[in-house]
Amino acid sequence: MLFTRETDYALRLLRNLDAKEHKSISQLIDKELMTTAITYKVARKLDRGGLIESVRGNSGGYKLTRDMSEITLYDVFKIMNPDTVLNDCLHPDVNCPLDSEDAPCRFHKELCRIQKVLFEELQRKSLAEIMKEEAAEENAE
Repeated sequence: MLFTRETDYALRLLRNLDAKEHKSISQLIDKELMTTAITYKVARKLDRGGLIESVRGNSGGYKLTRDMSEITLYDVFKIMNPDTVLNDCLHPDVNCPLDSEDAPCRFHKELCRIQKVLFEELQRKSLAEIMKEEAAEENAE
């Protein structure tokens, strides 16, 4: 599974934040029906990854570090799953013994192509565009 529960939580958390005002974890948990422990863990990863920033104190919380129009699914995916590849042989640190210049592996080549297309698709739309489409669909109903 490429999109883990943590990645799902990250997307749910991000869709409730903006770059202007901080929101507390408790506000986000209540709205998105998320568990506290996982939400804090996800928030720490997004903070370390540079998508959100935290502010301590009574009026603290989290906010986006940049506008949602500048964040893609790929950005979130790579923060939450930095080493994820379709197959271990695609990992940059792995030298597959079944794939060489003399005898290339056709599966390796095809998996590389699929992974490239997947990553391109994850970068195709910003989170703002996705949310705008979601709002348009809800208004059409």
